[in-house]
Amino acid sequence: MSTVRRFLQNLIQPLAVALMGAALSACSIPMADMPVVGLPANTPPRPADPGVYLAVHDIPEPRAEAVLTPEQQDKIEKDLVAARNRQAAGVQKAAKDKN
Repeated sequence: MSTVRRFLQNLIQPLAVALMGAALSACSIPMADMPVVGLPANTPPRPADPGVYLAVHDIPEPRAEAVLTPEQQDKIEKDLVAARNRQAAGVQKAAKDKN
């Protein structure tokens, strides 16, 4: 019985390694490129050349417009605070009317 067991171990171990290798290599193939799966019939064709990656270190040109002046920033901040206060008052009024 030990010769049969050794024979099976010698047969099963390389077969298991080969199957695991095939399974892992299948992970690197896109599913759409596999012959059995394929793409659906209504899929548009792929572009001839793949898209290029955006450049990482390209710095945009300096802005032509000036940054807001402190007076403009103060005015905008006051407008935003006033809008927030109006909304808060409206919510409080709606809560009072509901009760």
